[in-house]
Amino acid sequence: MAEITTSIVQFDAKRAADATPIHLVHSGSRTAINEQLPTEAAKTATLMNFNGELGAVVATPDGVLVGVGDGRDPFAVGAAASRLGAGDYRLASSKLKSAVPLVVLGWALGAYRFDKYKNAMATPTLIAPEGLELAPVHQQAKAVALVRDLVNTPTEDMGPAQLAAAAKSLGASFDARIEITEGEALRKGFPLVHAVGRAAATPPLLVDLRWGPEDGVPVTLVGKGVCFDSGGLNIKGSTGMALMKKDMGGAANALGLASMIMAADLPIKLRVLIPAVENAIGGNAFRPGDVFTSRSGQTVEISNTDAEGRLILADALAYAAEEKPARIISLATLTGAARVALGPDIVPLYSTDDDFANAVVESGTRVNDPVWRMPLWARYDDYLSSQIADVNHASTGGFAGSITAALFLRRFVDKSIPYTHLDIYAWTPEQRPGRPKGGEATGIRALYDTLAKI
Repeated sequence: MAEITTSIVQFDAKRAADATPIHLVHSGSRTAINEQLPTEAAKTATLMNFNGELGAVVATPDGVLVGVGDGRDPFAVGAAASRLGAGDYRLASSKLKSAVPLVVLGWALGAYRFDKYKNAMATPTLIAPEGLELAPVHQQAKAVALVRDLVNTPTEDMGPAQLAAAAKSLGASFDARIEITEGEALRKGFPLVHAVGRAAATPPLLVDLRWGPEDGVPVTLVGKGVCFDSGGLNIKGSTGMALMKKDMGGAANALGLASMIMAADLPIKLRVLIPAVENAIGGNAFRPGDVFTSRSGQTVEISNTDAEGRLILADALAYAAEEKPARIISLATLTGAARVALGPDIVPLYSTDDDFANAVVESGTRVNDPVWRMPLWARYDDYLSSQIADVNHASTGGFAGSITAALFLRRFVDKSIPYTHLDIYAWTPEQRPGRPKGGEATGIRALYDTLAKI
């Protein structure tokens, strides 16, 4: 896969002078569009009936026209990055001047190609505007590319062992410490993780990455690493199973966020926990009706083996809470209910910390990574009641599926520790500017923007 940062280079006056200009054009009347363009480009726009619609791209003798619609999407230029071939380009002018770093990031994200299994496509190069600090843009672009690469890779090449190897590779780049728990130690110490993954040919494991100064703010990220989800004995249908290579999207996003934190050298004592499993079908698969004693000591009744993600997170969250960090954040492709509520673009966020939740939502708006706060509605805890165990791991009534999943997870975090959970999708179902179809980083730039201020 191509290095995404090569799609943007530092400003160079000579190179910029020779580069093809990119005109970002707002939609409007023919007169309004022509007023935004040089004479020859305006003539071509008229001939081509170019109307500035978001995502429209037209080549002219005077440069490339890119429609930005009403101008609210700073990633609009990503449409050009995904379609243009090799060559140097520059931003001619833009009414989005206050959002130039986001515009440039949108180019990088649009230039992303997942070409591991086919011939690589040439990528265009944007000459960055003069004075723009590229390091933060590169850091975020690399983090998003990491997430996308991990999620896009099929399970045959991205099982628990390979996911652990990816974490090790990232950690080695920043001198982080990595510990892997597996085998008998996993069975004894993390019984829910082991139960979910025990039927697979690829053994389950737990990744524990640590980085940062001892006097840094202790923050622990927990990412769901279900490398493939068949649904277990409550097997999914073919449609529901088709995208389940992406069920480790929480782990991928946790590693992407960790990448940004480490690259920026934030004063954070970082820990990343990734329970990695494949939820498979076999003679020793866990069953509906089984009861397990979790790491926290709480007994958990299984109501549906296709709600496995919250089980592996429960043990990892309990482990995270044992060190009493200042904050625990979990990321998981956890529920279909989250998509029904907010669709694929907006990330539901649950939090016991009002100030932090509000800050993340605000950051999401600012950095074009939308997050929406959802309630930890206490009464819905009743939906998780069990007659034979401390808790049933999933509601059987069909109501408030994303909320009850978050309420279940909260049980495994000490109430004294601020806890935030993001129920992500980690996938772009249809290509849009700066967002190619496939694996996606969702919510982590909003989280990073917030954590950078603590």
